[in-house]
Amino acid sequence: MTIQRKPRAVTRKNPTGIDPAGIGRYLQAFLEYSAMIGCSEQTGDKRDKAVRRFIAWCDERDLMAPQEITKPILERYQRHLFYYRKPKTGEPLTFGTQVSLLVPVKAFFKWLTQHNHILYNPASELVLPKVPRQLPRTVLSVEQVEQVLAQPDTNTPQGLRDRAIMETLYSTGIRRMEAARLKLYDIDARRGVVFVREGKGRRDRYVPIGERALLWIARYREQSRPQLVASTDDSTLFLNEYGEPYESDPFGTRVKKYIKQSGLKVSGSCHLFRHAMATHMLENGADVRFVQAILGHVNLNTTEIYTHVAINKLSEIHAATHPAKLTGLTPQTEVDAAVDADTV
Repeated sequence: MTIQRKPRAVTRKNPTGIDPAGIGRYLQAFLEYSAMIGCSEQTGDKRDKAVRRFIAWCDERDLMAPQEITKPILERYQRHLFYYRKPKTGEPLTFGTQVSLLVPVKAFFKWLTQHNHILYNPASELVLPKVPRQLPRTVLSVEQVEQVLAQPDTNTPQGLRDRAIMETLYSTGIRRMEAARLKLYDIDARRGVVFVREGKGRRDRYVPIGERALLWIARYREQSRPQLVASTDDSTLFLNEYGEPYESDPFGTRVKKYIKQSGLKVSGSCHLFRHAMATHMLENGADVRFVQAILGHVNLNTTEIYTHVAINKLSEIHAATHPAKLTGLTPQTEVDAAVDADTV
């Protein structure tokens, strides 16, 4: 079967328009410095967008030089983010989003100070919002995961590839971009491990992968990938319809399609498999520190979130040990008996 390739649309970033004669003239040097000290491309993009947003806010208020920015002005910007409402939904920005927009601004002013563009850092004492520790909104059950995995048409090259992608995500719990960057030689089927190079925080790690996922990957490599690969092959494992490595958004878009196709009314895409993997392993008795190593979490507290959603095991223990349980009666008859005893 021959894959018909059409010209790929060029996607361009849509940066906020800023005055190059204002504070914006320092932005490019800051981004170059970020790359020079080893910040990842993702971190660079986040810094670019967040600082552009701040500079555009300054331009609207005729604040054209970093020397004009004081701590009270930065606090005004922080209040602006707090009261900002999304144009389409009218919803406020979450505290997590506010922090993600303020941290790059703090880094920007630290850089301005270190490179003697300003005499002191007005952002040094800026207090960031406290981000609440939230549990994952949705954790798929084993049955629901299998329901999603069964959706791709594995008789087509694209469907077989998509099944292999989702099997890999569920088996390993790796992040979307970590899966998109996998190379052919990162899969060690003999040892049953995947090498994740430069994951979050630019940290490498080995992750176990199950036999079923390895079988789907092998089938994809033998049957689908040769039909998808372009003339230039950089050994990326999962390829899109144009024979190129996946970008982050289309990667998640395909997973969302299968979740919707399965009939599940849940939000999210690739990360749902990560949540499910961690929760299911903990429910089956895995030590939280082993799950931490697999997920690549630096802080154990991040992994411990999943212990709060691994409710099945807690429910079993509760049912087996709590003294207030039924003694051969139906729930209703036991309640009726208790009421009758109280009225005597």
